[in-house]
Parts: sequence; C-alpha cells; structure tokens
Amino acid sequence: MVKVFGEKIDGYDYPIRKGVYAICFNSTMDKVLTVRNSKGDYFLPGGGIENGEDNVSCLEREMLEETGFKIAIGPYIGNAMKYFKSTKDEPLLNNGYFYLIVLSDKVQEPIEEDHYISWIDMVNAEQLLIHEHHYWAIKEGLRK
Repeated sequence: MVKVFGEKIDGYDYPIRKGVYAICFNSTMDKVLTVRNSKGDYFLPGGGIENGEDNVSCLEREMLEETGFKIAIGPYIGNAMKYFKSTKDEPLLNNGYFYLIVLSDKVQEPIEEDHYISWIDMVNAEQLLIHEHHYWAIKEGLRK
C-alpha cells in the first residue's frame, strides 16, 4: 500500500516525478544522512529516475553525485507519494521509493554544487526534512 502525503488541490495537474531515496543511519541509529541545499532545506539523498535507469542504478548514481560515496543497497523500505509545489511554484507528485543503504568507499567529491552532506539527529529529523514522506520512510527504516 502506498502512503500519500500533501494535499491535492482541485484544478491542478500534478505531473508524477518518480524518485529513489536512501536511508542511511549512523552506527548508533541516532543520526540519519541527509543532503542540505544552499537554501537550508534538508532531503534524503536520492532523486529522479533518468531514462533507462532502474531503482538501483538511479540510487547508485544519485549517491555518487550528491555524496561521492559508493553504497551497498539493503532492504526496500516502501513507496510513498507527496503532492507539493516545486520551487518554481509548479504542482508535482513525487512518487518516492525508499531503501536502506550502507555507505561504502568515498570515490569522488560530490558534483551537485548546492548539495551538502549533513548527518542530522533523529530527534530533529521531522522538523528539518522538507518532505513528510522522507520522514515517514526514516521511521519505517528504523523498524527494519
């Protein structure tokens, strides 16, 4: 069953943006890896699927671009969607697929210029993450 967040406003067309996102905890499970942009917004690392990619290849590419790390992909957490408006005030429906991951080797510097790795405390995750479905996935990941 897909969990849905946000409010669908009548009269708007919501293009679907499929994305794959990583949940990575520290060894004591009290911090989660996020990416902060230059505006100070926090997200789970990951992003949109490009042509020809499957979930695994998308997540591997996104993690390299945003963090510089290779990863080991663990259990699938689930699928959740969120209705929202983009920074350009355009309606979108993010269809997110979430996986537990473990960081492997750092093989490069991140190439996303306005993305910064940030380990955030679990007690602050709900208020810091910009998307509710990312927080939902973290809570589900803690149960695995």
